[in-house]
Amino acid sequence: MARPPSTSDPLPSEIRFPRTHPAPAPAAVIVVCAIALTILGLTVLFSATATVSKTPFFYLTKQLIGAGLAIVVGFAVSRIDLEWARGHVKLIAAGALALLVLVLIPHIGIAVNGSRRWLGLGPVRLQVSEVGKIAMVFCLAHYLAINQVFIGRFKRGFLIPMVIVACTGGLVALEPDLGTAALIMAVGVLMLFLAGVRWRYLFAAFVAGAGTFSLMVWLMPNRLGRLAEYINYVFHGAPPPYQLKQSLAAFAVGGMGGAGLGQGRQQQHYLPEAHTDFIFSVVGEELGLYFTIGVVVLFIILFLAGIAHLRRAPNLFQFLLVSGALLLLSMQAVINLGVVTGVLPTKGMSLPFVSAGLSNLLLMGAIVGIFVNTQRAWSRPALSPRRRTMREVVQT
Repeated sequence: MARPPSTSDPLPSEIRFPRTHPAPAPAAVIVVCAIALTILGLTVLFSATATVSKTPFFYLTKQLIGAGLAIVVGFAVSRIDLEWARGHVKLIAAGALALLVLVLIPHIGIAVNGSRRWLGLGPVRLQVSEVGKIAMVFCLAHYLAINQVFIGRFKRGFLIPMVIVACTGGLVALEPDLGTAALIMAVGVLMLFLAGVRWRYLFAAFVAGAGTFSLMVWLMPNRLGRLAEYINYVFHGAPPPYQLKQSLAAFAVGGMGGAGLGQGRQQQHYLPEAHTDFIFSVVGEELGLYFTIGVVVLFIILFLAGIAHLRRAPNLFQFLLVSGALLLLSMQAVINLGVVTGVLPTKGMSLPFVSAGLSNLLLMGAIVGIFVNTQRAWSRPALSPRRRTMREVVQT
């Protein structure tokens, strides 16, 4: 008589379940995408600047130094205890506010093309709005988390956090940098939405922000003229603005396969800011449609990995912190890609990881560090029920 099967007996080969490999961690996917975009940016930057600068390696060297510093910043952020950092939120807010005010003071802030956006220390320049972005996200996430029981109320659930967003965006707008200010306001309002703030409050904030933005554009003739040119191009068939015309010409010349690295013409003083705001056009001209699609796909993968990562957030603070970081990165990429392809009006904004610029590289390094930090924290073994409850009480 056959004995009944034991639970320790191996399953018959015909019904054994195949081994499955765990899916890569979302933060690892984000790191890989960031590295790929940075390498592409270094390659295209060297190609775009080697023949137009006095020293062929000048811009490449600066970008390599920036990439190295971004790695250091990302590693440091990935190792910080977020709960310890929350204990210094007032210092973070005060420091960011001080930088945003200092840059507006003549002889302290560095003015370029009529905008005072940089603080300098020798040859190094820091665009303080990049610091303001990440500081606003951190402080807003902290405030909304400790006041989550008041989210439905007007004063503590909407007015005070909106003041945090408006102060940051308003100081950046005074530089003036209306595009970055609009990005800050949009990210702030979306974080309020994700936290559960009432629709009618957010709609009022949107109307007030749109009205203020329109008034500032109206009072700045150069920006009003730029917007009028774009409107005439889109709705009335007028010739495109100069930068957009050269950008579209670059994509047309590149075609499917591209003209080849170093063979582009737009960086030969035809396309202004070819190595910064319009570097995606250089990608299109020299590397062609396949690489431009590849850049877009990498940003889409990065965004989807960020969404997958968010699903594991253990509390409101970390959920909002990661959400704000992901929104900063994704919306900046969308704005840049929209501008260089003519979908949006011309506005100077870097393409994350790809464009030349130390400040934006440092911001992107910090954002990637936030993803790695939270991935490490969320992957740790669960705490005992008693300790978890105590920690949740402290966080709220």
